[in-house]
Amino acid sequence: MLKTYDIIDGRLRPSENDMSPIQVYIDPTEKERYYLIHDLAIDEHTFASALDPDELSRVEFEPAHLAVIYKRPKVYAPSDNFLFRVTSTGLYLFEDRVVIVLSGDAPIFDHSKDLTGICGYHDLLLRLLQRSIGQFNGHMKAINMIIDELEKKLVQSMGNKHLLSLFKLEQSLVYYLSAISSNGTLIERLRSSARKIGFSTAQIEHLEDLTVDNTQCYKQAEIISSIMAGMMDARASVVSNNLNILMKHLTILSLVFLPLNLIASMGGMSEFTLFTEKMNWHVGISYGLFVFAMVVAGYAMYQLMMKVEPDN
Repeated sequence: MLKTYDIIDGRLRPSENDMSPIQVYIDPTEKERYYLIHDLAIDEHTFASALDPDELSRVEFEPAHLAVIYKRPKVYAPSDNFLFRVTSTGLYLFEDRVVIVLSGDAPIFDHSKDLTGICGYHDLLLRLLQRSIGQFNGHMKAINMIIDELEKKLVQSMGNKHLLSLFKLEQSLVYYLSAISSNGTLIERLRSSARKIGFSTAQIEHLEDLTVDNTQCYKQAEIISSIMAGMMDARASVVSNNLNILMKHLTILSLVFLPLNLIASMGGMSEFTLFTEKMNWHVGISYGLFVFAMVVAGYAMYQLMMKVEPDN
């Protein structure tokens, strides 16, 4: 699917003209693939890299264009079940146009403040890299909030559901660390080749700012990941301890009802019936009161055990 845009007053505006300078191909069809590879001479491997979520960020200098592959977080869906993934995007900068290739109809362009002040194709490239860093930061804030909620539920949990969700979040942070590091390498490569690419002085300064922002983003992901990795054993111990407490309570209940079961068993024995059939009703009342007293004693024993261990 092809979407086109024009640059008007420093912003991207949707266009109905297929020859507009900003061309975004979302999950290209076979016909579009043929056009991009054969007519625009985009390298087939570089083209495939834009659709490969496992591809590393890089820059390629082609005779007729500059090819840039960078990483960004994939849009999270409820079906992902706490697993945040990354995806790749390809930018191909020609003299008269910018071709963007990506998989999935992700909101790569909107009215975000990151996509203002665009005076040319190089500005667009830098704004997209800046927006990718901002998206990673936003997703990590969301991951932090999810971790806090799962930890609250984990305190009372005796199953593995919430623990497995935390494992998926930890795996997500590993994906993010790899992607952010790869983007950092790309930004450094763009800085070292700034003159060759044709960046202006202001754009080179913007690249330096991107380097700082990306480094901070990486450190934040690294801190969250290291804290999660260090606390996973403790969280697993919490679940195990909750299960042990439940087993202890069940054992106490078994001990409470053990004498009652013994009495009921004795009352159901034929020998006991033969022994008591000639007794008067006073004995029956006494027997009933005795059973009631045992029930009260059992309940009192249970409450006493609960007070002995207030932490439980």
